[in-house]
This record gives sequence, structure tokens and C-alpha cells, in this order.
Amino acid sequence: MTEPVRVLLVDDDALVRAGLRLMLGGAPDIEVVGEAVDGASVPDQVTRTRPDVVLMDVRMPVVDGIAATRALAGTRSAVIVLTTFDADATVVEALRAGAAGFLLKHTPPEQIVEAVRRAAAGEPVLSPSVARKLIDHVATGGDTTRRERARARLAALSERERAVAGAVAQGLSNGDIAERLFMSVGTVKAHISSALTKLDLTNRIQLALLAHDADES
Repeated sequence: MTEPVRVLLVDDDALVRAGLRLMLGGAPDIEVVGEAVDGASVPDQVTRTRPDVVLMDVRMPVVDGIAATRALAGTRSAVIVLTTFDADATVVEALRAGAAGFLLKHTPPEQIVEAVRRAAAGEPVLSPSVARKLIDHVATGGDTTRRERARARLAALSERERAVAGAVAQGLSNGDIAERLFMSVGTVKAHISSALTKLDLTNRIQLALLAHDADES
């Protein structure tokens, strides 16, 4: 029997935490292993409870969700940030900090449960349309310095890795990328893994943001 997905809830609103606990408690393959009321206690909680997924509020009074997400870089826990508005620029900052995706707080319960499962499996919790919306939001303003920095970083990748990164930035699935670039899904996964390692990134969303910054999408 497979182990349940272990989840840590981080939100300063007790009602939100209670609602999430109740919602996730109905899924037999998910276990809420802890709660935190502020980002300051998240690293210790993660060390103690070893969650597969952290549901992280963005706005908290002492240490916000972005800083807390950044503090978890290098751990095995996938972070899903929670927000009220999908156009909130702080969501993009959280993705840059290493979050695996985001959920709106009024997302239907079944979608939240499925998002937790996907994050635990290493998949981004963003639909292609939402990914494009967020990435386009980041690109607004045409920051030349950021573009040059991104291009310099991507120079470390092989030609095929750069092509895969550009396709990731368009929100394509591994299957779609494989079809477009005439390679197997396994090869796509290998290129993504290699690119993340070379660029010291946590997940494919960060890779997508970097590729978009460099106009590779």
C-alpha cells in the first residue's frame, strides 16, 4: 500500500486552516501532518513533519509565504502558494522563489485535492493557460537587464535543452514537447532534469520563467 501524501498547512487564518484540513481529510491518500500560523516556523515544521507538499499562504504578518518558500529551496517539499487573486504579482515572486504552483483560495475542493496529488508527483500545479498568464505578467515592462541575465544563464544549456526550455515556457506538457521536437517523453524529462541541474533551479515553472525572460518561448 502506498504511503499517503503528507501535507503541511501554513496560514495565519485559523478558519482557512480548518477548512483545508477538513477538505483534505476526506481524501484517503492524503494526510495533514502539521500546521503553521506564520512563515517563520515553516523550516522547523518541515524538518519535524517531513511533508511532501506545503500549502503556503502568501500574505502573513511576520514572515510571508515568499520568504518561507525561498527558505525551503533544496528540500523535498513541494510548495503550493495560496492567494486570493491570480493577478497578484506576489504569486509570480513565489514561483521565482521555487513554488511548484499556486491555488486560489476559492478553488473547488476536488481541484485542491488533485493539485496536492500532482505537486507530490512532481508536476506543476498550473494549467497551460494560467502558466502563460503568469509568465506574461512577469514579462510586462521589457526589462533589458533581466533579459540579458537570463540569456547568459541559458547559454549553459545545450541546443536541445534550450529548445525544451522554450517549449516549457509555452506551457506545453512533456507529451506535447516530445511531439513538437520529435523526441521521446523520457528524453524530454531527461533534458528538463539536466537543465534544472545546470541552472540550479527547483522546478519547471522556474525554468519557464527564465526562458520567457530570455525570449526563448
